[in-house]
Amino acid sequence: MRIVFMGTPDFAVPSLQALIDAGHDVCAVYTQPDKPQGRKQILTAPPVKTLALAHDIPVFQPNTLKNEDEQARLRELAPEVIIVVAYGKLLPKAVLDIPPHGCINVHGSLLPRWRGAAPIQWAVIAGDEMAGVTTIDGEAETGVTIMQMNAGLDTGDMLLTYETKVGEKETAGELFDRLAQSGAELLTQTLVKLDEITPRPQDDAQSCYAHMLDKQMAVIDWSKSAHEIDCLIRGLNPWPIALTSLAGERLKVFAAEKAAGNGEPGTVLEADPKKGLTVACGEGALKLIEIQLVGGKRMKATDFLRGHVIEVGTKLGDE
Repeated sequence: MRIVFMGTPDFAVPSLQALIDAGHDVCAVYTQPDKPQGRKQILTAPPVKTLALAHDIPVFQPNTLKNEDEQARLRELAPEVIIVVAYGKLLPKAVLDIPPHGCINVHGSLLPRWRGAAPIQWAVIAGDEMAGVTTIDGEAETGVTIMQMNAGLDTGDMLLTYETKVGEKETAGELFDRLAQSGAELLTQTLVKLDEITPRPQDDAQSCYAHMLDKQMAVIDWSKSAHEIDCLIRGLNPWPIALTSLAGERLKVFAAEKAAGNGEPGTVLEADPKKGLTVACGEGALKLIEIQLVGGKRMKATDFLRGHVIEVGTKLGDE
């Protein structure tokens, strides 16, 4: 099948690779413009561009698809279908109407839950109680949905869905990697069965929006339950990383686990190089497993305590 692929980040790479491996004619790749990254702000190509160039696939990086010149170029490419995987731009109706088999999107959630930019992270942050994680038999699940696109944001009819359990200690980054692979497999299945699949409309009443993550939401509110804070820590790993403060210094928290204990939220209940660092929450307590003082090294909390004395009763989060 003649395909135009539109995608940008790491999540989209396995899908593009799967199309290439399946022998489809990927005639062009559209991706976001190169952007400065890192402390030195080095202009860096998106991961999808790197893969496309390695396979000699033409790459286009327009700032918008709304102008007629870009739309004319797409028509000249004459794709049978356009595949969109985390492209980062809404497609105007004029683009959606170009391919005879339409535009198909791989979205990292069980739609209609978690439409938007960060569905995988919000599925983890929400835990097993909030919208975006489908709870079945008492176990949290998330997944990938293939859908036909329309002019809204992740609002098209669904084609195929893949569900998977979220690991009890799984981070958003780990789940992201798993679903990127699962989405690629589901995409190839969808193209094989495209003429057989009956599209299913989404129930808008069940939808919720996964807005982009920002550093402001990373600050831990110790008045929340240990379960909620644990989900936040895992959902914000690898970015932007949950954050609290210790004696006025910012402390990043990469991993934690639920622990016995209770006390005033944010209070250190235990700080022992052998037993670890346990902090009271609004309900229950958390043992911090991996931490980093901003400007210092990332390390196990037990190792941190060998070089830093923290008194029991110390309050985290007090500026």
